[in-house]
Amino acid sequence: MARCGNRLFLAAAVLLLGASGAAAEDGQVNTIQDIFRHLRTCWKPPPASRARPLDITVVVSFNRSGDILGHPRISYEAAEASDNDRLQYRIAVMEALQRCTPLPFTDAMAGAAAGRPFAIQFRNRKTSPDKTSPPTQERRA
Repeated sequence: MARCGNRLFLAAAVLLLGASGAAAEDGQVNTIQDIFRHLRTCWKPPPASRARPLDITVVVSFNRSGDILGHPRISYEAAEASDNDRLQYRIAVMEALQRCTPLPFTDAMAGAAAGRPFAIQFRNRKTSPDKTSPPTQERRA
């Protein structure tokens, strides 16, 4: 009996792995990492002529069909950013969300992700902060 159970478990695992591989090939979102990857493919930061590079984080939730649920909220922006920088990056984030939604969730991911908040970081800094410079204060939006 144990051998039969092991074979069934192995067969189920192979089917599940095959299904998730097929979902990834179809461009569907099947994991949490796929959500982040998919959204980052739509990210187009403002050109340097319009805003200084900065990092920004948005908290967003999705429904089962992959559409945005409620209103996305900016939870972090670099403290040294000007009002214009913030505005340009907020617009770029909202445009990325519009380009990428609805997310093509698999059935399993639709149930797992629906209603849960995700903090998505969009990074555009060209260099890391100098270790000799004083630390900057984080600004919460």
